[in-house]
Amino acid sequence: MRETALTRLTGVRHPVVQTGMGWVAGPRLVTATANAGALGILASATMTLGQLRSAVREVRSRTDAPFGVNLRADAADAGDRVRILIEEGVRVASFALAPSRELIGELKEAGVVVMPTVGARRHAEKVAGWGADAVLVQGAEGGGHTGEVATTVLLPQVVDAVDIPVVAAGGFFDGRGLVAALAYGAAGVAMGTRFLLTSDSTVPEAVKARYLAATVRDVTVTRAVDGLPHRMLRTELVEALERSGRVRGALQAVRRAAGYRRLSGTSWRRMLQDGLALRHGKDLTWSQVLLAANTPMLLKASMVDGRTDLGVMASGQVAGVIDDLPSCAELVERIMKEAEDTLRRLTASR
Repeated sequence: MRETALTRLTGVRHPVVQTGMGWVAGPRLVTATANAGALGILASATMTLGQLRSAVREVRSRTDAPFGVNLRADAADAGDRVRILIEEGVRVASFALAPSRELIGELKEAGVVVMPTVGARRHAEKVAGWGADAVLVQGAEGGGHTGEVATTVLLPQVVDAVDIPVVAAGGFFDGRGLVAALAYGAAGVAMGTRFLLTSDSTVPEAVKARYLAATVRDVTVTRAVDGLPHRMLRTELVEALERSGRVRGALQAVRRAAGYRRLSGTSWRRMLQDGLALRHGKDLTWSQVLLAANTPMLLKASMVDGRTDLGVMASGQVAGVIDDLPSCAELVERIMKEAEDTLRRLTASR
């Protein structure tokens, strides 16, 4: 397949991005993705500053290929994290929320490619106006916090609205999807769940098996975890939270928040500040604010500890159609071959 605006911008061989999933996108997965010719993105929100620097250096020691780091733009130490990326020579900075004009400027001045994730046309227009180099657009099919507009509706809107490369996310898992995204005008696709379900992913095998067993109907969108639309597998915890009343939910939130505070060393004040920052103007209860602040702990329970009964399992709808665990190299090679075969069939049918 020919190069795209994404490959030219980032220096990778293939127009495929592995998204920065908390507790999942660590050095091993990112290195495997980068060596496969795609763009691997480290998830830094669950790392301390020291862990972030160490993770970047570990990836750098294992590959010469470009890679990126995902940052939380609303984190109190976002500026410190940006400086680590610059000092360590990271190629791409991606953001789960729109970064400020100042952060974009600082990164661009240092030669770092800035690629925020957005879920609406107006957000894409805003960050493009502030100087972002590319934008990753996630439709409602994507895992984790998500919007309500399907990728097939959102993507062409954004492509028509901005003049920077657009990467499509939400519902992609194979070469046919890549060709479809390119036909819409995207410069590539981003995948989370598909890379989570690889042999290079450090997610416990029992958790991977739970994903592989899921049908499309087992992937749900709930507000019970933190008050915001969150796409995930329906687990025991999700069902319990949806059944809980306000008092019981608050007690569960406090108990889990205490566990996260002990693990991370975060103060109660900082946790509440982080939770409030995640409200984004929404009317959340205090239990939801606490759950928003310690959502990383709920993810860790599944993604690291293998406790599917106690944790949340963020998931795109594509989990319902994935049935294998290839290596990243096998996955990327397969995607590119499928894309080439699809393009040949389309050309032959003219």
